[in-house]
Amino acid sequence: MSIYVGNLSYDVTEEDLSSVFAKYGSVKRVQLPTDRETGRVRGFGFVELDKESEEEAAIEALDGAEWMGRDMKVNKAKPREKRSNSFSRNY
Repeated sequence: MSIYVGNLSYDVTEEDLSSVFAKYGSVKRVQLPTDRETGRVRGFGFVELDKESEEEAAIEALDGAEWMGRDMKVNKAKPREKRSNSFSRNY
């Protein structure tokens, strides 16, 4: 499972996010997608903890919590949807 973390400050780093979630368990991975053109963090990220029970505890504790001046949105990440190619429409 992976955790979606939204409404993040644009100043957040992977180390910042890792330190917040480390209070709930062993952090396996942190990912902060960046804008292709500017290289700036896009305001959301993904965190994986070692155990699902740790992830559930983190979601419960951090969803809606204020951090770095913003109220975080924290929930289970949904599987990435397959993007359709808009150029291959059947007319």
